[in-house]
Amino acid sequence: MWVTAVVAISALVIGLLLKRFLRVRLVGENAESVTVRDLISPVETLATLILAFAIVVAAESFGAAGEASRTEAGAVDHLYEVAEFVEGPTREKLQADTVCYARAVQFHEWPRMAKGETSDVPSVWSTRLRSDLKASDKNGPAFEMIVAADNERSQARQKRVSEASPTIPEVMYWFMLLALAVVIAGLAFCLPYRKQGTELVCLVVLSALIAGCLMLTRDIDRPFDGLINIDAAAMQAAQTDISGDFARAYPKQPLPCDASGSTTTRLSVASP
Repeated sequence: MWVTAVVAISALVIGLLLKRFLRVRLVGENAESVTVRDLISPVETLATLILAFAIVVAAESFGAAGEASRTEAGAVDHLYEVAEFVEGPTREKLQADTVCYARAVQFHEWPRMAKGETSDVPSVWSTRLRSDLKASDKNGPAFEMIVAADNERSQARQKRVSEASPTIPEVMYWFMLLALAVVIAGLAFCLPYRKQGTELVCLVVLSALIAGCLMLTRDIDRPFDGLINIDAAAMQAAQTDISGDFARAYPKQPLPCDASGSTTTRLSVASP
């Protein structure tokens, strides 16, 4: 980083020295000078490229977060259905813990992801699911399918949580903001002194579009927060579906969690 700064400053100093001592000899006193518009043009190109790059990165992160959320919801629903093939009391435990996991993600983890954080509550049910799998018949016909479904759920959750944090560093956002401010100020400086009505309107519209693009980029870079966000609709639908299935299959058996997925018994917390 410091090497780049030193090279840039050295180039500026050398260029100014050459201008001071050699320019008149090489090109003469009447040579055409660089205008403000000439200096603004490279800044415009640089700001446009940086903004385009940021939009692409933010859009990819937003898409990945949405895909992970849908994949996780599908894996949860599939995990509950595959557990139907497990014999004995382990089936009920697996299905109950799957329901509680879906509730914990919807009501505990989703609100915290708006701040780029996660919750320990879903991890409780992840631990319970693995404990249930260890206690089940490993030679049963559904064991491999359940392990695969639980692994898909875990990977999707990890991907979703990782995408909750901004992908564009804060320093890069402020650099883009500074570059765009320089561009707008430079264009305003180059407006005609008289009869600038049309040019001024165009500059105002351009400034609004640039500011809107930057705000949009910052918004979608936080997939679970802001005006454009990924809601918990997929997980909510899966949770409602399997909750109803559990209530019909075990009408007299209470879940080990409340309506929000919080435990009603003391459990240990572990990995996602």
